[in-house]
Amino acid sequence: MIRLLKNRQGLSEVVTVLIILVVSILLASVVVFYAINVVSTRVQEESLNVANVHIWVNSTATPGTANCTLASMMVVNIGGRDVVLDEIAVRGQACPWNGTTAPGAEKFVLYATIPGAIAADLTYVPNFNYTGGTNSAVLGGVQYNFTVANNNLVLKSGNAMLIYVVNPDSISVSDVGLTTSVALHSAQAVYIKETNVEAVKSS
Repeated sequence: MIRLLKNRQGLSEVVTVLIILVVSILLASVVVFYAINVVSTRVQEESLNVANVHIWVNSTATPGTANCTLASMMVVNIGGRDVVLDEIAVRGQACPWNGTTAPGAEKFVLYATIPGAIAADLTYVPNFNYTGGTNSAVLGGVQYNFTVANNNLVLKSGNAMLIYVVNPDSISVSDVGLTTSVALHSAQAVYIKETNVEAVKSS
C-alpha cells in the first residue's frame, strides 16, 4: 500500500501554495464587499446645503417688533437620509422656535418646506406675525406660506426648507455692516455660515 501511494502523482508545492493564496484572497474580497454593502445600506450619509443666509435690521422699526430684525436661510437636504434640525443659532445665541410673543419682545421661527431648492434669493419680509392670518412671502414671483415652528424641524431627503428667524438675539442697528455667524444644528453636525448684517432699505 505504501508503494501505491508513492507512485501516485500530486500537485507541486508551488501550485498548492498559489491555490491557497488565490482562495484566501477571494474569500477576503467577498467578506469586504459584504461589509461595505451592509454599512452603505444601513448608514446613509447626512448632507445639507445651507444657502441664502441673510440678516436684516430695520432701523425705522420699533425694537422687539416682528419687522425689526430678521434672519433667513434656505436648507436643502441633498443626503440620503431625513434630517432633524434641532437648533438655529445667530452669533452663538440659540433662537427659540416658539419663544416670546409679547408685544415689543417677539422671537419666533417660521419655515416652509418645498420639494426642491428655489433659484430666487430670500428677501426681507416686513409682515410676519405670530398670530392671525397666514404668514406668506413672495419670492421670485412665487408665494410661499410659512408656519411658526413649535419644535424641532424635520427635513426629508430631497426637500428644501425656507427659514426665517424673527428677532435673533444680540443683533441690533450697531451691527449693520459687521460679519455675523449663523449656525444650523442637526443631530450629527453643525453647519456654520457667515454673512454681513444688512440694513433694510427704506421704500
